[in-house]
Amino acid sequence: MGNLFGKKKQSRVTEQDKAILQLKQQRDKLRQYQKKITVQLEKERQLARQLLKDGRKEKALLLLKKKRYQEQLLDKTENQISNLERMVQDLEFVQIERKVIDGLKVGNECLKKMHEAMSIEDVERIMDETQDAIEYQRQIDDMLAGSLSQEDEDAVLAELEAITQEDVKLPEVPSEPLPEGPKAAEKKPVSENDRPRKKPERELLAL
Repeated sequence: MGNLFGKKKQSRVTEQDKAILQLKQQRDKLRQYQKKITVQLEKERQLARQLLKDGRKEKALLLLKKKRYQEQLLDKTENQISNLERMVQDLEFVQIERKVIDGLKVGNECLKKMHEAMSIEDVERIMDETQDAIEYQRQIDDMLAGSLSQEDEDAVLAELEAITQEDVKLPEVPSEPLPEGPKAAEKKPVSENDRPRKKPERELLAL
């Protein structure tokens, strides 16, 4: 248990990360120094102006010399900041390059394992089998598309006719004679009384 809880986790911070952090801290300190010097230079300039108004020229000249020296330090500080930023960019770019190289290394190892698992002979065999399957399917498509010979067409029609004859079954003819239907009723002669009378005859009878 002691070893389990006492085991330290491996830090993901590299030496390059530490170096970049330190450079950025130094850059930030120089920028703070720049701001401080800039404010101080403005104050000394105003003070030199006031000394000239008071007639203290020698004092003002000495103050301006000090101001000039600080301005030179400010220029050097700017150059140092530029150098630090350039170094930070170079280190960050090197980190990116390293990640790219690590990725390429992993990719090459994966490709090598894949090549070991599948030889050139296997690839050629698979390509040949694929080509055979494509050719077989093309032949089937050509047959279905009507590229059969006349002999094949006749054979297909004959098979279709045979299947049709098997499916259609005619009704069987009865062996016994069919019963005769009812005889037609004999026609009776129509008498004079049964014939329809004309209208004048009906009126005379009614009288």
